[in-house]
Amino acid sequence: MEFQFLGGASQVGRLGMVLRDGPQTLLFDYGMLPGKPPEYPMPAPPVDAAFISHSHLDHSGMIPWLTSRHGTDVFATPPTLDVADLLLEDSLKIADAEGFSPPFSSDDLRSAPRYLQAIDFGETVEVGDLEVTFHSAGHIPGATMFEMNGRETLLFTGDLQTTGTDLVAGARPVRCDTLVIESTYAGRQHPDRLKSEYEFLSFVESVIRNGGVAIVPAFAVGRTQEVLMTLARKRFDTFLDGMGREVNSIYVESPGYVRSTKKLRQAMNRTQVVHSARHREKALGAEVIVTTSGMLDGGPVLRYLSAILDDPNSACCLTGFQVPRTNGRRLMDDGVLEIDGALVKPRFQLRKFDFSAHAGHDQLRAFVEACDPKRVILMHGDNRQALADALPGREVLLPMEGEWRAL
Repeated sequence: MEFQFLGGASQVGRLGMVLRDGPQTLLFDYGMLPGKPPEYPMPAPPVDAAFISHSHLDHSGMIPWLTSRHGTDVFATPPTLDVADLLLEDSLKIADAEGFSPPFSSDDLRSAPRYLQAIDFGETVEVGDLEVTFHSAGHIPGATMFEMNGRETLLFTGDLQTTGTDLVAGARPVRCDTLVIESTYAGRQHPDRLKSEYEFLSFVESVIRNGGVAIVPAFAVGRTQEVLMTLARKRFDTFLDGMGREVNSIYVESPGYVRSTKKLRQAMNRTQVVHSARHREKALGAEVIVTTSGMLDGGPVLRYLSAILDDPNSACCLTGFQVPRTNGRRLMDDGVLEIDGALVKPRFQLRKFDFSAHAGHDQLRAFVEACDPKRVILMHGDNRQALADALPGREVLLPMEGEWRAL
């Protein structure tokens, strides 16, 4: 058995891993890294089957390229396929608006569904002599760990969360010979999740009490739903704008992938959805506005932030990691925001809360120990050595992009 990372080994994003076991060749994830410009993985070779762990573009973003070039069968859970379709279509619109040449066309995207196969948790796909079983990875609804059984057992985690949230239950370990595990938060810990949620609600309450508006930028997939379910514990006047509304519609129709579709639907029912420019004006009179984009690089959020630029009683509540060179990171580091091509220094309050959907360092280490593999392959992280050092007595591999490694 041998493997090669096409991307996402020593960095977060554009993940793709080719695995050869006997006559079969499989591909686990194939994504791109959205940015200005976007970054793409190495071209994938023809494979017998591809398995996509979840819908985020850094894991799913190259599906149309794969199906149009190689006619590859792609396996994923139903919500992963449905949400990925939304994100892929949006990525083409963004590429066109920003003048970037995408790796696939709208025709490629429209033809992709003929190669897509929806598989539920607990089900197994046979590829020659290999069997691939789907397990929940926690991360977001539909996120999957793949257990491959051949001469040995290999577990590929994709993005992993072992702590349960309102939205999804945490992942459970699977005994294996080889564990391929993400390391996004290697060397870093998350604060207690309930404490973060309590601090978030308390801060929002204080903003409202002082007559301000709380703008909550949130990623459409996973984060928007978690934030809405947290806000639903209070009786805030909340509006939702952006792609999160379409994702909500998919998730409430995905029993078995959301911890409680009933609670998600209740949170949606307590939220007013923005459908037009006129409704956007009305939203500015609300107490809380949840909107995309999560990193402030576009979307409705900039319109809302423009409206509170000079209001020290209002606030921007960041709920996710801000990638370097994004508008959100610039606001955090330098206190300035780019709006319509101009840098402005806002007077609103800025706070960041940890709603991460990734396992922290100690959780990753505990998951490895519970899986008890003979060898560990660390991927999808820029500080992998910190986790490797925390696994004494185990064979740990830190592959680089492009190199073939034997197992």
